[in-house]
Amino acid sequence: MKKITPIIIAIILTLLVLLTACGSNTETPTTSSNNKENKTLKIYTTLFPIEDFTKKIGGEHVEVTNIIPVGADAHSFEPTPKTMVNIAKGDAFIYNGAGMEGYVESITQSLQNEKVVFVEASQGIELIEFNEEHDEHEEENHEEHGEHDMHLWLDPIRAITLADTIKQTLIELKPEAKEDFEENFTRLKQELETLDQEFANMVEEAPNHTFIVSHAAFGYWTDRYDLQQIGISGLSPSNEPSQKQLQEMIEYANEYNIQYVLFEQNVTSKVAKALKNEIGADALQLHDISVLTEEDVKNKEDYFSLMRSNIETLRTALQ
Repeated sequence: MKKITPIIIAIILTLLVLLTACGSNTETPTTSSNNKENKTLKIYTTLFPIEDFTKKIGGEHVEVTNIIPVGADAHSFEPTPKTMVNIAKGDAFIYNGAGMEGYVESITQSLQNEKVVFVEASQGIELIEFNEEHDEHEEENHEEHGEHDMHLWLDPIRAITLADTIKQTLIELKPEAKEDFEENFTRLKQELETLDQEFANMVEEAPNHTFIVSHAAFGYWTDRYDLQQIGISGLSPSNEPSQKQLQEMIEYANEYNIQYVLFEQNVTSKVAKALKNEIGADALQLHDISVLTEEDVKNKEDYFSLMRSNIETLRTALQ
């Protein structure tokens, strides 16, 4: 997709400001003050965990829009001019950071004169370096995204810090709702701590701590829970694995007694059949939770339901 230049964005935003000025109305100081107190904050986000946490913390005080469409690739997404204009009219734009969204710098430069607040949710979070076992896809993105793993939301404890940053942002934007934000955050924090304990208990009970994945996006689990992920170069959920990939999986499966291969997306039957026939392994699905699928939306999934589904998948895979 052709990237939107800051000049084009600036022209669009200038026209927007002129149109808004022409349609402005006259408000008394009292009316303006009341509107401010009752105002619903317009928050734009990137990844689903940020969207979900913002809704849970903000409650009735926020209207949250995720700029990445359902089913899109979070790594390759680029915002449209319309998206940029919408962000400019918002109160805050909350993004993950840590090299995840390559387009953020362009947005911040283009909208630097607007009132929208830009928030990097990963600020203050200890990032981990890419694991040496990552695949070629990860190697390519290594140069593009930097030295660190950006999938930090998969660690419930780091997710608490991410949620706290969101809470502080909402308090700054609407201090009169601080009590609600604090209460909602406390509830969310407790849920994340419970999730962390559930994850730790599952790992403690598991006889095996190594798993094979099609994309080494789960480094924060290996860091938090003493697991080991092995990324298979170029492994696809829709195309049958090559002989080289099969041989690589056979070697790892024998070495670590692995009976499952984990994919991020839905696995086609031909891939699952090939894995079963060639190495005796079944295919299972893990969710990196960066973007929802249409099925996720239909099933009304949230961060916690998807993470608990991942825990159950790992419980099976680590037997």
